[in-house]
Amino acid sequence: MMSSKNNRVLYVGATDNIKRRTFEHKTKTYVSSFSARYNIDWLVYYEEINGTWEEAHTREKQLKKWNRAWKMRLIQEQNEDWLDLSDGWDFDNYKY
Repeated sequence: MMSSKNNRVLYVGATDNIKRRTFEHKTKTYVSSFSARYNIDWLVYYEEINGTWEEAHTREKQLKKWNRAWKMRLIQEQNEDWLDLSDGWDFDNYKY
């Protein structure tokens, strides 16, 4: 899950490459996307699914249906201070 810096807007997505996808959010690779429009570039929660893409996509759809309070509670259980979990990742020389 990604968030805007003020935690007002949440984004739920699935990817097979979390570093690449986080980089895309941070650099606003897709300028007209929802995450670019709302400045969603903090990685606040993620799960690793050790299964098929279908299982990951099913979990994504499940989380998207949750209300905001449930999502916030899930985030706070793992990331109480809503830190950017990608802080410290080396994106300077990142290429995909």
